[in-house]
Formats: sequence, structure tokens, C-alpha cells
Amino acid sequence: MTDRTRRIVTLAMPWLAMAVFLVVWELACIVFDLPEIILPRPTKVFTVFVQRIDILLAFCWDTLWTTVLGFAIAIAGGVVLGVLIGASPLIYAGLYPLLIAFNAVPKVAIVPILMIWVGVGALPAVITAGVISFFPIVVNVATGLATIEPEMVDVLNSLGASRLEILRKVGIPRAMPYLFASLKVAITLAFIGSVISETVGGNRGIGFLMLSAGARNDTPTTFAGLFAIAIMGVAMYAVCVLVEKRMTRWAFRGQLVS
Repeated sequence: MTDRTRRIVTLAMPWLAMAVFLVVWELACIVFDLPEIILPRPTKVFTVFVQRIDILLAFCWDTLWTTVLGFAIAIAGGVVLGVLIGASPLIYAGLYPLLIAFNAVPKVAIVPILMIWVGVGALPAVITAGVISFFPIVVNVATGLATIEPEMVDVLNSLGASRLEILRKVGIPRAMPYLFASLKVAITLAFIGSVISETVGGNRGIGFLMLSAGARNDTPTTFAGLFAIAIMGVAMYAVCVLVEKRMTRWAFRGQLVS
């Protein structure tokens, strides 16, 4: 297989897999005669998506900006805390158990508390998106820093490098691939956080739209909202991949394809 053919196949595979999935879904609805309220056909969902695109875009915009803002806050806080934890064994020993305990708390349980504190609206969605995407960033940045080879540290120390210089010139660049790996996971979690907040007690956003549609037994609109979330998630994931390739090109390796 030539490189050109391999690239074409690689680009075509996601679309082919999606097409197969939708065809199987459509056939299952027809063969088993599933009621629309239980599982609408993809063609029906697509029709509703097109018919209500203006409404979906308005609610998607609310979800998108709250998600991106919460994600940005999580990056800022996660990188700073991850560097501190990864660079200091004492801070690691003191804070890591607290982070584990905090991450174990179901995020849906904190949304009502946030609404008591800050009220109903966009702010709880921003905070929930940031909180739910914070942990992977901290862990991956800390891991990237904490796994520097002791031999490399010894060599740099023998050359007169200070601890700060080792962190700045070796540790942080080494942690960059770990950071971007966490961002690709965290952005999808951020969408989950925003939608959870909008569903539990929001008054805007795609989660609120889906909740309202579900209350009217409007299953096609609910699925159209799910499709909209999926599209936004894939788009933001692609942005993270693009930035990753530009900033950590040195970390990519060729892959053997049989």
C-alpha cells in the first residue's frame, strides 16, 4: 500500500464507519418497527436537525462558549498545579490524595450546590465544565514531569544546571505530549460537564433544549441535540489535535502499518 493510498484510506475510514453505523441503525428501526418515541430513525433525526437548525445553533452556542471558557480555566489551573505536583515530591504526597478524593465525587452532585452558591445560568455550567476537565490535565502534566529519568537529572546536575533550569528546559517540554493527550480527553469531559449543568438546572444550552424536548416526548429533537453535542465535541477534539501537531511535532513518531 502506497503512502497516498494509506492517507486516503485513513481519511475515509471514520466516514465509512459512521455510514455503516447509521445504516445499521436505520435498518434496525425498520426491521424491529421501533416506535419513534423509543428510537427515531437517523433520517428522521437529520430532518429535524435541518428543520430546527436555527434553534439548535442558538442553544449550541450557549453550550460551546461555557464549555470553552470552563476548559480554558481548567487548562490554566491544571497546568500550574500539575507543574507544582510533578516538580515537588512533598506537594505530590500532600495534594494527590485530595485530588483523587475530589475526582471521585460525582460531578452531577455538585451542580445543585453550585446553583445555590452562584445561581441558575451560565456560571454553574462554566464551573462544572472546568471542574470535570481539571483532573486529567493535572495528572498528565504531573506524570510528564515526574517521569524524567534520574540519569538525565544527574547528568544535568553535573553540568551545573539548576533545578529551575531542568524544569524549564527538560521537564516542561517533556510534559507537553502528556498535556495534549490530556486535553483531547478533557475537552470531551468539559462538554459533559456543561450539558449536565444545563440539564440539572440550566435555562439555556443544548442540555436544556434536550430536557425540554424530552418532557414533550419529542425524541427526534433530543437525538438531534445529541448529534449537535457530538459534532461540537469532534470539532474541538480536532482543534486540540491540530495544536498538538504544531507544538509537539518533535514527539510524533512514524508508525509501522502492515
